[in-house]
Amino acid sequence: MPEKYKNLLFDLDGTIIDPKEGITTSIQYALKKLGAEKIPSSDELTWGIGPSLVHSFPKLFGKEDKELAQKCVEYYREYFSKKGIFQCFLYDGIKDILTELSTSSKLFLATSKPGIFALQILELFELKHLFTGVYGSEFDGRFMNKADLIAHLLKIEKLNVSECLMIGDRKHDIIGAKVNNMESCGVLWGYGSRKELSEAGVSFLVEKPEGLLKLK
Repeated sequence: MPEKYKNLLFDLDGTIIDPKEGITTSIQYALKKLGAEKIPSSDELTWGIGPSLVHSFPKLFGKEDKELAQKCVEYYREYFSKKGIFQCFLYDGIKDILTELSTSSKLFLATSKPGIFALQILELFELKHLFTGVYGSEFDGRFMNKADLIAHLLKIEKLNVSECLMIGDRKHDIIGAKVNNMESCGVLWGYGSRKELSEAGVSFLVEKPEGLLKLK
């Protein structure tokens, strides 16, 4: 595994935290508010962990309906901002690993989750001080696309892309990195499969959190 990365860009959901309960419960709440007849179980909604909500919700309706998707996002955030945001937990050992990595590389958060929510979660788990920068989407829809978010981060931080690595658990992280000519590390403890990450063109894979220490 390369040891040249001065800057490590981390996804949040499925990489640092397991957000399953908070995200799936928020989706269920939104569907109930919209009067859905059938509410999928939590396990049936794990595909919604990772990609931006605006792109996820049309899958529930079987059609592209921007107005309906936006209404669903609003209801989702209504629940998530008050309860769902706290229904998550850190993956075992990840806090110590991030602490260790921060001694030799700059850490940045690059998540499709709204930045204000991401900051609250980092503060909840006392991780914020480990990150040089925290980047997330905006409520108006900007930077929901991971490639756009990474490009924005690179521009603001004035980083050399050859010294950066994107670390995440879903294809959107890998594709976002590729669009920006950045190498990527796929983690296999999250919600993306080995097949999904490999087909997206991941640079290399890590099976357990402690494997990230080889980046040091």
